[in-house]
Amino acid sequence: MRTKTVKQNKINVVTLGCSKNVYDSEVLMGQLKANGKDVVHEDENDEGNIVVINTCGFIGKAKEESVNTILHYANRKEEGLVDKVYVTGCLSERYKPDLEAEISNVDQYFGTQDLPNLLKVLEADYKHELIGERLTTTPKHYAYLKIAEGCDRPCSFCAIPLMRGKHKSTPIEDLVTEAGKLAANGIKELILIAQDLTYYGLDLYGKRNLADLLKELVKVEGIEWIRLHYAFPAGFPLDVLDVMKSEPKVCNYLDIPLQHINTEILKSMRRGTTFEKTNKLLKEFRNHVPEMAIRTTLIVGYPGETDKIFQELKTWVEAMRFERLGVFAYSHEEDTHAATLEDDVPEDVKEARVAEIMELQAEISWELNQEKVGKVFNCIFDRKEGEYFIGRTEHDSPDVDNEVLVDAKEHYIKTGEFVKIKIHEAGDFDLYGTPLK
Repeated sequence: MRTKTVKQNKINVVTLGCSKNVYDSEVLMGQLKANGKDVVHEDENDEGNIVVINTCGFIGKAKEESVNTILHYANRKEEGLVDKVYVTGCLSERYKPDLEAEISNVDQYFGTQDLPNLLKVLEADYKHELIGERLTTTPKHYAYLKIAEGCDRPCSFCAIPLMRGKHKSTPIEDLVTEAGKLAANGIKELILIAQDLTYYGLDLYGKRNLADLLKELVKVEGIEWIRLHYAFPAGFPLDVLDVMKSEPKVCNYLDIPLQHINTEILKSMRRGTTFEKTNKLLKEFRNHVPEMAIRTTLIVGYPGETDKIFQELKTWVEAMRFERLGVFAYSHEEDTHAATLEDDVPEDVKEARVAEIMELQAEISWELNQEKVGKVFNCIFDRKEGEYFIGRTEHDSPDVDNEVLVDAKEHYIKTGEFVKIKIHEAGDFDLYGTPLK
């Protein structure tokens, strides 16, 4: 008679959505590892017999991807290929009752604030002492540092406050501790993330405190670049520009989603700004830190966006010449204020407007890149892909921005290292260069 062997559980964490979700998955994995659990991230062979899916619920396409991923693993469970499937994150927070009814063979659904309960069903204890202990899933030399959770902004189109709750800043001392631990593990670049960097510190210190946080983080030995993502335009603390100007470690880079420029659309979006105020802020950025690369995102097809209003947006994009720009087609999200408006721009028109703006931005990017030919940039190299080593300047964030390509047949570069690169050719979004000896 054959005796039954005890199967060792392996937990496969699957992450969907934005960098905030990546961070949350890393914290979960760090907790599991500290509890002695065997944990992997997005195992390509699907080896884990327990699957945790960290979902995104931001807009329609992201929700669809999350649902399809849940269905994929629910089917694998039906087929006996995995034992347990757990779902967490934004989609689960927002639609838990619907998901439980529609995809009932998932073992349990958890919200965005349910980490201790999720750990409990995975037979692990939540360890409060693990400040900064994460199992990073990014390349060994950069990591995300989430400085706040949630959002207090009333933007009409956004469901994030419904999924992430109110804004809650992480104390400066905890973030410095976390940065120190990351640096000790070889991290050289910190990418600061939050739903809203601009608001950082108001709840803890009674003032916008991003500049003070940066002044402490630059002191962390081993950290060489600090990059700012997701600042809100209304109330932006201009003292951050002084720190960016004076501290070499703070990259001349800012991701500031502006969403639109037409004053009436901005008012309907509840963005707390206008055409004039937005342009005044951008002028402050350009005057104070001329070297800054500004990355922004826009929404086209918002309710009430006529052809004339869209042309205003397009003319403004042409005039502003943003270094980096992305565009989303408006997604009508239930339970948001904008959902009370008529979604009156047809989908094909939305997609055509996305294409128009991105075509214009490709031209702008090409022209700005030509100005870089012949210049030397300090670049960090993320990976080797095909025949090229692929790196970035301080003006480029991983996965979303331009890249610097160096011919691997001609040169060798160690990934994770900084190298001076002279640019000899430039395309719409890629730069080609050679290392200086």
